[in-house]
Parts: sequence; C-alpha cells; structure tokens
Amino acid sequence: MSKPIYHITPFTLLDYPDKTACIIWFAGCNMRCKYCYNIDIVKGKGHFRYEDVLPFIESRKNLLDGVVLSGGECTMHADVIPFVEDIKKRNMLVKVDTNGSNPKVLEKLLSANLVDYVALDFKALAKNFYHVTQSDLFTKFEKSLNILLSASIPFEVRTTFHSTLLELDELISMVHYLGNKKYKGIYYIQHFLNHCETLGDVGNDYRRVRVEDLKSDLVHVVVRN
Repeated sequence: MSKPIYHITPFTLLDYPDKTACIIWFAGCNMRCKYCYNIDIVKGKGHFRYEDVLPFIESRKNLLDGVVLSGGECTMHADVIPFVEDIKKRNMLVKVDTNGSNPKVLEKLLSANLVDYVALDFKALAKNFYHVTQSDLFTKFEKSLNILLSASIPFEVRTTFHSTLLELDELISMVHYLGNKKYKGIYYIQHFLNHCETLGDVGNDYRRVRVEDLKSDLVHVVVRN
C-alpha cells in the first residue's frame, strides 16, 4: 500500500483564506523549481497512507473549517480523488494547492464538487517555464488555468519572485497574460524567502517588486512579504 502523505500540519490560519484548516503535505513533485525550499517533501517518500490520516481528520471535523492539500503536488497521486471524497463526507471544506500539471485530475475534482478553493502556482510563461521548473509542463498549467476560469469556485493565482529566475518585464507580461485571460481573482506575488536551502541553490534575493511596477489595470495584484 502506497504512502503518499509526508506530513500533517494540524492547524493553520494562513493557508486557507478566512478559514481554519489543517494541511496534508503530499510527498513528491513533477517539477524541480530552483527556488523551492520544500526539499525533503519534494524529494522524499511519504510516511502515511490515506487511512492513517483519516482518524486525525475525523477528530477535527467539528473544530476546523477545512483541509488544505499541499506538497509536493497532491494531484500526482492516484487515489487522491477517493481521499478527497472521504474528507467531504465529513462536511469539511477542501482547498487544493497545485502547480496545475494534472488538469484531468483537477477537472475530475471540480466536476464532482469535491473542491472549494484552489491556489494555482504560475511559475513562468512558456518561454521561461523550463528554466524555472526544470519541466515542460506549461501547456498543462494553461489547461488547468482555463478549467478554473470556467469553474464556479473561487481560486487564486500566485507566483514566487526571484530576480535571477524572473525579470520584472516577464512578471509584467505574466500580469498581462492573466488580464488577457479575463482572470478576475487576486494575483499574489510572493517574494522569495531568503536564508533557505533550495533545490536550485539560487541564493538570497533582496530585490523587491511593488504593485505600481507591474502596470496592471486589469488584474488585482497583491505583493506578499
């Protein structure tokens, strides 16, 4: 029996907007983003089966609003849909953090009304996607974005900014890309978290982006940290 789950964070007020939640961290990822600091999760093996964590979720169903599926990449795992069904049977909200690389799984989750909120990572535009992620998965990311744009649930798009991987001009182009897609949610720009070991050993980055630098009238941009 596979063990897809690496770790559980029992409580968070930060990872699901306006909700109390726990986080289920899935082991493994199909991208190798150079700024990623979840090295143990991305490269490591899982420690828990789904049935191992369900008693914990059961114990929290009247204490927390929801469950966040993060990682790693939760949509890589074969039985994630039945697992989410088990969570929803407990009348809990489900948020999925995803890099968008498995649009078919995302579409199945949405079609079955199993997901209440999605955070979609926008790594880069097509021309720079491999440089940032070491993968050729931009087309699948774009399919996932299109699926979410047609869905009825709230979702956010977010990008981690490190100036050695993304130039300001490209970040502006990414804002315009979302505007052309008629994206109406919030686009979060997250500055790289310094002083962390990363997959690509990118080093610290002290350049900061301001909302006014991004020249956006079509997309609501929020800069974090």
